[in-house]
Amino acid sequence: MKKIIVVLVVMFVSVSTTMAQDWNTDINVAKELASKESKPIILVFQGSDWCAPCIKLDREIWSTEAFKKYANENYVMLKADFPRKKNNALSETQTKANALLAEKYNKQGYFPFVVVLDSKGKVLGESSYKKTTPENYIKELNAFIK
Repeated sequence: MKKIIVVLVVMFVSVSTTMAQDWNTDINVAKELASKESKPIILVFQGSDWCAPCIKLDREIWSTEAFKKYANENYVMLKADFPRKKNNALSETQTKANALLAEKYNKQGYFPFVVVLDSKGKVLGESSYKKTTPENYIKELNAFIK
């Protein structure tokens, strides 16, 4: 019985790991990947533990299988999170890096805020939360790229 439980846990962990959204948190790594793979960067400013529209965007778009599958093949995903709860606090280095991204790409401080960038960091388009399907959100993001 214990062996069956262990096998099921291992299977679940490996399936959920392979299906997870691949988020970068370093703009330089994202630019390098985007350049190497000829993909745009989708930069997401979010407040993961306090911003209701951010949480909805994550649940309704970013976390869906349709979006994750498409994004893994077509985008470099970059997240700049601004959590408020102490137990979700980021490292000082990451907090500073996110603040620098916000200074450059989100001067108004909107949350959620989605910025489509080319591999050099040039802004191609901007979006936010919309009540829509993952497929329609992908179409909107792609409209900035072409």
